[in-house]
Amino acid sequence: MKSSPKRVFGLLLLTLLLVTRPAKVVAQDDQTFTPKQQDAIKKMVHDYVIENPGIIAEAIEALRQKEDLAAEVAAKKTLAERRDEIFNDPDTPVLGNPKGDVTLVEFFDYRCPYCKAMAEQLYDAVKSDGKLRLALKEFPVLGPESVTAARAALAARDQKKYEEFHKGMMRLKEPVTDKTIFKVAAEAGLNVDKLKKDMDDPKIDAILKNNLKLAHDLDITGTPAFVIGDQLVPGSMSPQSLKQLIDQTRKAKNS
Repeated sequence: MKSSPKRVFGLLLLTLLLVTRPAKVVAQDDQTFTPKQQDAIKKMVHDYVIENPGIIAEAIEALRQKEDLAAEVAAKKTLAERRDEIFNDPDTPVLGNPKGDVTLVEFFDYRCPYCKAMAEQLYDAVKSDGKLRLALKEFPVLGPESVTAARAALAARDQKKYEEFHKGMMRLKEPVTDKTIFKVAAEAGLNVDKLKKDMDDPKIDAILKNNLKLAHDLDITGTPAFVIGDQLVPGSMSPQSLKQLIDQTRKAKNS
C-alpha cells in the first residue's frame, strides 16, 4: 500500500523532530527560519501526530532500520580492518589444528545454554575435519560468574589445561558458581591454588577487555556468535549448516 504525499511529509517531519534538537527542528541554524516559522512547523508536526498516532511507530522503525544498517556497515569495516586480531590473536586459545586452513572464531559464555548445546558439535567438527582451527574468544556477558569462569579458563593456560577446563565447563550440568568452577578445575587436573593466583594476572583483564571491545565493534550482542571467512554468524547452527559454512569458506579460500 502506497503512502499518500501528506503521510510521507508527516513521517519526514516527525523523523526530523525525533533526531534534531527541538529549537531547530528542520533548520541548520537559527537563521534558516524565523521563530514564528519554527513555531508553525512544530505545531504542524504536533497536529499531524495527534491526527495520525501510528506514524510514531513508523518513524521509530525507520530510525531503527537506519541504526541497524549503520551497525552492519561498521561491523563489516571492523571485520575487514582487524582480521589479524580476530583470527590470529596469540592470546586467543585454539582447539583443533593450530595450522588449519579454515579458522572458525566463536564468541561464547560459559553460562550460555546455546553455547553449551553447540559445544559437542564444535568438538566433533574439529575432530572430523582435521584442518579446522577453532579460536575461542572468552566473552563473559552473563554476569560475574561468567567473568570468573572466563578468568579461570584463561589462567588454566599456564598449566596447559585450557582445553580440559573449557570442555569441563561446557559439559557442566550444575549452575556456574565459584564452587563448581573450581570443582571442574580440579577434575581437569589443575592445581587450584595456583589457578586462583594466576587468575589475578593483569594480562587476563586486558584479554577480556579486548574481546568485549572487539565484539562491540563487530556488533555482537549475544552468544554464541561466530566469525568465519568474511561472514559474521549470530546464534546457533545445525551440524549441516556448520559443515556447509566451513566447506564454502575453504572453497572460497582455495579459489
